[in-house]
Amino acid sequence: MAERNYTRQLATIISIDAVGFSRLMGIDDELAVAAFEERRDIIAGSCGAFGGRTFGDAGDSIMAEFGNPIEALRAAFDFQARIAALNAAVAENMRMPFRAGINTGDVIVREGRLYGDDVNIAARLQEFAPHDGVAISATTWHHVKDKTAAVFTDLGEFSLKNIALPVRVLIAGRGGNGPATPASFASIPAAPGHYRPIAKGPPAIAVLPFQGNGSEPDVGYMADGIAEDIIYGLSNTRWLSVIAKGSSFQFRDDSLGTRLIGNALGARYIVSGTLARHDRHIRLNASLSDTSNGRLVWSQRFDRDLVDIFSLRDQIGSEIVSILDKEVDRAEQARTFQVPWESLETWQLVRRGRWHMNRRTRRDTDIALDFFDRAYRDDPNSSAVLNELAWWYFWRAWLRFGDSDDLEKVETLARKALLMDSLDARPHAYLGAADIMRGLPALAAEHLAEAIHINPSFAFARSAMGSAHLLLGDATGAIPFFLDTERLSPFDLYRFHNLGELAAAYCFVEDWPAAIATAERSLNLSPSYFYARFLKIGALMRSGRHDEAERELAIFMTRHPDFSEQRIRWIPFVDPAKNNFLIANFDRVKSAA
Repeated sequence: MAERNYTRQLATIISIDAVGFSRLMGIDDELAVAAFEERRDIIAGSCGAFGGRTFGDAGDSIMAEFGNPIEALRAAFDFQARIAALNAAVAENMRMPFRAGINTGDVIVREGRLYGDDVNIAARLQEFAPHDGVAISATTWHHVKDKTAAVFTDLGEFSLKNIALPVRVLIAGRGGNGPATPASFASIPAAPGHYRPIAKGPPAIAVLPFQGNGSEPDVGYMADGIAEDIIYGLSNTRWLSVIAKGSSFQFRDDSLGTRLIGNALGARYIVSGTLARHDRHIRLNASLSDTSNGRLVWSQRFDRDLVDIFSLRDQIGSEIVSILDKEVDRAEQARTFQVPWESLETWQLVRRGRWHMNRRTRRDTDIALDFFDRAYRDDPNSSAVLNELAWWYFWRAWLRFGDSDDLEKVETLARKALLMDSLDARPHAYLGAADIMRGLPALAAEHLAEAIHINPSFAFARSAMGSAHLLLGDATGAIPFFLDTERLSPFDLYRFHNLGELAAAYCFVEDWPAAIATAERSLNLSPSYFYARFLKIGALMRSGRHDEAERELAIFMTRHPDFSEQRIRWIPFVDPAKNNFLIANFDRVKSAA
């Protein structure tokens, strides 16, 4: 047996790392090395003064060993304060702060160097520390909590890279100066892979209170109101789990960073924002972050005139809800491609199927059905699966001009989905859409009103309600629903259809410039959409733009050589005169030719 040439002992380890060393090397390498060495000497001096020793310098990192955790924390506070004072005396872009992580545990000592998981834990902990700050493990905290004037912020448990068991992480601040400042917490770095994994199932989303900038008292109230509206709206989407306001609003100061807040709340996504008022205008900046990797998924600025503060709040809130619904869905679809096909669970099968469905090719649509069918076999009572299958058959029925068998399947699936979740707006909307295709717009409007009541931000339901009004002969009443859809879902994959319906509404009110412009917007999104080009040709003729209409007709006949007016007569207007009106507009170009 080989002779053992090491010893074991309990020790407290400080892992210390220079922040921005590589950046400074790129600016002035000689100055960066000199600055590091000056601060390294400060660190060594403080550690020695409190009974510790430094070891294992590697690049811009330093390790220190202490026998007593209390002395280790005091040493860390001492050198951090001295380095902060040194940094304050130089230009901001030339400062070199340090992070420190402290852990207490069993180590192996060999030839003056220390090894073991507890050394590695200290190195991982420093990645959680703010610039000029200190992060400690729970084992160290138990030794120092009642024996120092320090204050601690508990970040919760984390699964650290290559460490078997979760580690509870706390941020330590000097008691004499109060807790660490929000500015320092904002500098906690993102460290991919060091955080506990979030469950595979439906994601949770947390909405933090929006920050109000400015002295006007109503800004803060409005900022909170918009955040509350978003929480309420997201909860109505049903497929997202939404963290309650009572929990997420505890993080009024988001300076801990979205990744740490997400971990504390158990949320995969974090919504945050700021609101500023300038005279009679407001500016809202909102963003969505993925806490699992620290990435920004979406951000947008909303500039509005401040007229009616309450209606404006509702309008912005519903618009953000609709956008977030789609952005989270898009992120979740992408996430499923990180999982092998054979390992997909029901939730992931639905997301993968939606990804293929959104590509709108025949092959992808068939692949989507395979995913949805497998999800249905795994969980036949899942409302999410039932809704996706209902949408799939509705889409095919629309392509087949109201195939009755497909519409029957839509109704069966949607009604079963309602039994599973009576507060889900989607089945109501799909039942309404199916009734539209059956030529029952009045009945459809009842279903759609219920869908909009449950989820006012549901863009598809609003668009379908506009179509129901259009079929009933109320073009003027239909237009606001189509415009609401444009506002709520400006990047919707099926926006071309909503714009086509809006163009039809403008035709019926004989606003020909608006009809032409709207049809063009639809065609920009889907050049092969026959209905938009058909309407554009008729509107051009009614506007006296004969040459343009003839050019559009040539394109139309090239793209749709099998077109017949029966495709327009199929549209189930309650009054057949509406079908005749559209056909007559189109036929004018033939007469002129």
